[in-house]
Amino acid sequence: MRFLIDAQLPRRLVYRLQEAGHEAIHTLDLPLGNRSPDRVITEISEREQRVVITKDADFVNSFTLYHKPSKLLLVSTGNIRNAELEQLFLQNIQPIAEAFEDHDFIELGRTTLTIHE
Repeated sequence: MRFLIDAQLPRRLVYRLQEAGHEAIHTLDLPLGNRSPDRVITEISEREQRVVITKDADFVNSFTLYHKPSKLLLVSTGNIRNAELEQLFLQNIQPIAEAFEDHDFIELGRTTLTIHE
C-alpha cells in the first residue's frame, strides 16, 4: 500500500510504515514541504494512488463532498506522544491495509478502527 503522511503527523511514521512493507512519503518529501497546500497533497495522492494520512478535518470535508482524496485515513487520537502513535500504527497497519481493499475512508482512534461507508 502507498501512503502520503500530512504535515501534522511525525515523519517517523514513514519509517514505521516502510518497515511494515508499505511505501510511504511525508509532506516534508514534497517540493513545498509542509507548506504544501491540501489541493497539491490531494493531486499527488490521486496521481500516485496514495492514501492520505491526516488529522486535518479539511480532508474529511473534501472527501465527503468530492471523494478527494480517493482514499483517506483520519487519525483522531487527539494529543498523543509520537512513540504511542507509532505503536498504534504498527498494531493496526495490517487491518488498515486490508480495510482499504474495499473501503475508502478509515478513522484510527486510540482504541478503535472505524470504517466509514
